[in-house]
Amino acid sequence: MIGVFRLGHRLPRDERITTHVALTARALGASYMAYSGTHDPGMEESVQKVVERWGGDFKVFYVPRPMKYLKELTVPIVHLTMYGAPFQEKMEEIKGFKDMVVVVGGEKVPGEVYQISHNISIGNQPHSEVAALAIFLYELTGGKYLYAKRPGAKIEVIPSENKKLIKIDGEE
Repeated sequence: MIGVFRLGHRLPRDERITTHVALTARALGASYMAYSGTHDPGMEESVQKVVERWGGDFKVFYVPRPMKYLKELTVPIVHLTMYGAPFQEKMEEIKGFKDMVVVVGGEKVPGEVYQISHNISIGNQPHSEVAALAIFLYELTGGKYLYAKRPGAKIEVIPSENKKLIKIDGEE
């Protein structure tokens, strides 16, 4: 099981980015996204509506005490940071983890996170945490979730080079 932990959600600054972290996590195979910082029921509801329409059982939940949460985890923690080891050098090891939580920062990441995590970088230039998460999850899962239909999906996109094709409740 892959979980994602969005550290330090701030309103209104991170409203869209945290939603995009959740949508990327869901689309690329994570089971849930936990987040800390400002509690945001509106973001949770927005993601839940996507899950209801597009299927699966992805969950989002708020964590009021992020360091307590991280320290109590019994699975490896992978922290995506541009200050970590190059991910290409660490993916073989990380793919050996049965379960894990992937940390993506928002505000300044406490130094303690670096001490309890496998710190890996997706490049060493400033970029979006959404991009880093997408690249990491794609490499971790081999891209197997890109076109996977989710159980309970009410909407399904039918790949087509020339037009938009969708099924809603099984009908085109």
